[in-house]
Amino acid sequence: MTDLTPNIPEVVAEISARFEAYEQALIDKNVDVLDAAFWNSPYTIRYALHENGYGFQEIHGHRVARPPGPGIKEKRIRLEILTLGRDIATVNLEFKVRGRDVIGRQSQSWVRFPDLGWKVVAAHVSTMEGPRLW
Repeated sequence: MTDLTPNIPEVVAEISARFEAYEQALIDKNVDVLDAAFWNSPYTIRYALHENGYGFQEIHGHRVARPPGPGIKEKRIRLEILTLGRDIATVNLEFKVRGRDVIGRQSQSWVRFPDLGWKVVAAHVSTMEGPRLW
């Protein structure tokens, strides 16, 4: 039976470090680090604000075309990390969009591959227009 123990501390620390490295690479436009975070597969998907990336090659192409800089994130509102066992994780970030009264949402699904280590297999970035319902 597969171990799906939630949030083993050392696994959460691993994913947290990888997520923070990814976030810094977005700011720096470090395409090598961004590419290394994602599974190099035609099955990998990344939905972004202005493009849909189906497969690693499309995702890479969008990264190369994107300008460097701080991006759309002005302030983090909530970061949630869930790990299941030692090989599955999700990261979800809610943030304030820079210069707008809009909430952004980012999600990543991570899998630890035996020969590759941790890789994002699916990701999504979107905004939530209108008032929050909470």
